[in-house]
Amino acid sequence: MRVAIDASRTTRAHMTGTERYALELIRALIRLNETLDEPHHLFLYFNEPPARTLFPKSRFVAKVVIPMSRLWTQVRFSAELYKHPPDVTWVPAHGLPFLFPGRSVVTIHDLGYRLFPAAHPLRQRLALEVYTGYSANRATVIMADSKATRDDLHRQYGINPEKVRVVYPGVKPLYTHDISVVRRKYHIPSRYWLYIGTLQPRKNIPRIVKAFHMWKALQTEDDKTVLVLAGGKGWQFDEAWAQGDDVLMPGYIDEEDKGTLYSGAIALLFPSLYEGFGFPVVEAMGVGTPVICSDTSSLPELGGQAVLYVQPENTTKIADQMTRLTSDPRLRASLSRRGKVQAKKFTWEDAAWDALLALENAGRHRSRQRVKEG
Repeated sequence: MRVAIDASRTTRAHMTGTERYALELIRALIRLNETLDEPHHLFLYFNEPPARTLFPKSRFVAKVVIPMSRLWTQVRFSAELYKHPPDVTWVPAHGLPFLFPGRSVVTIHDLGYRLFPAAHPLRQRLALEVYTGYSANRATVIMADSKATRDDLHRQYGINPEKVRVVYPGVKPLYTHDISVVRRKYHIPSRYWLYIGTLQPRKNIPRIVKAFHMWKALQTEDDKTVLVLAGGKGWQFDEAWAQGDDVLMPGYIDEEDKGTLYSGAIALLFPSLYEGFGFPVVEAMGVGTPVICSDTSSLPELGGQAVLYVQPENTTKIADQMTRLTSDPRLRASLSRRGKVQAKKFTWEDAAWDALLALENAGRHRSRQRVKEG
């Protein structure tokens, strides 16, 4: 097949989960395609030139740069698809062009803008509503990050679940180095709870802070434990979340430091109100850090039996689970072991196989059967 891929998000300087998903899955798909007896021809479209080393070299990959700063998807990408019609077009983030020929696949990560509208700026929410609703109906096949997103598509838009392929994103193993160096770099003391992600109300930041102070009130007076809220400031960020000297906001964490920061934490606190796929949960499990997360949306699919669950709106329960974790070393050790095993289920190699089958299905190509070793 000739597969057209919108790769425009892969050249962003600061990557969120959506950009990271596009970059890593396209990389894995290129590597997988090289191993096939009958490889497909992958055409990657960019709105700015990518770095030479951004993707693996492959004789079956063509990079097409069509510069344009605004309306790139709807104007330049759309025109290019009419000029060189592919067998299938894949856009890895919600929005297909309104006009283009042929069959298509779109990745829909979550429907948070519908389920928690107050957590999104009005303009962004309206754009997501238009693009996602159109794309979900126009696409031949939808790739969803989780069963929770698949079910939300059915409930919110009436999409037939058989049209949706669940393709769990992969999570690259994080490496650790000297924790003392990382703590000095971000001015973090030796004992800390960790949240990592965008700082916005949908992530339940106010309850995380309140639960931390409830937990700390039960500790000894000289307890020096802090709460680290790591990440960029998002929509409706509130400076009041940093209550006192024991709540630290170091900002963005460099990629090479993330694994070490996770590994030094008492636990990851991630009682998010809604997640299409919670990367921090899997990242933390991968380095053996215990996780306390919500029992809603996609998070139970990710954590399995390897995390402690809470109702995200129950602040007392969050604090109770924090107390349970710090008072039971055997529980902490058990979660660490189980988390490492659970995290291995989410690889970009698996995601690439599932994406390949979705693309072949959409293009009405003879879809191959995947045979997993072991």
